[in-house]
Formats: sequence, structure tokens, C-alpha cells
Amino acid sequence: MPRFSVPSIPALALAGSAFVLAAYPVACSAQAQLSPQMRGEAMTLMQICRSDYDRLCAGVQPGGGRILACLHEHSHQLSAACGQAMPRADALRNSAAAAGTLPK
Repeated sequence: MPRFSVPSIPALALAGSAFVLAAYPVACSAQAQLSPQMRGEAMTLMQICRSDYDRLCAGVQPGGGRILACLHEHSHQLSAACGQAMPRADALRNSAAAAGTLPK
């Protein structure tokens, strides 16, 4: 079963989401393309939503925005902090997609 870990989450996450967030495992080549700002934002979002991921989405295969989608599916069950971070996670996911760094 995949685990949600800080090094494996790209600039979602967490995806988001973040995040997401996703959260977003990134291939090494894509991870190298992430800006330090995007990586830092993803790390912050991961920390905010970590307990929600563990509680609601631990069985979700990372990649392709699946974790962020899972968190959205459980939006009514998210902690207040994670729920408030979801728009940031979505924006980060969109930025990663536009930059071509969103994993598949």
C-alpha cells in the first residue's frame, strides 16, 4: 500500500492535491523541473493535509491527481485547515500541469 511521504509529493498534492495535493508523486525528471517555490508550497500543503490523507485516502495510488481528487471527494470530512488549503492545492496543481510537471 503506498504511503504519503513528503519526498514523494510533487508540487500539488495535495494535490494537492496537494496535495496535494496534491498530492503528487513526481518522477525524478519532473521533480527537477519544479521551482523551489512550487516545491515549498507543496510541502506546506502536504503538512496541512497529512492527517486527512492518512484518515481518508491512504489507499489511493499516488499520481495523476488521484490524491487531490480523493480529498475533494471527502471535502465534507476534511479538517478545517485542509479544507481551507484546497483552493491553494488546486491552483498549485494547475500550475504544475501548465508547467508540464504534473505526473501521470
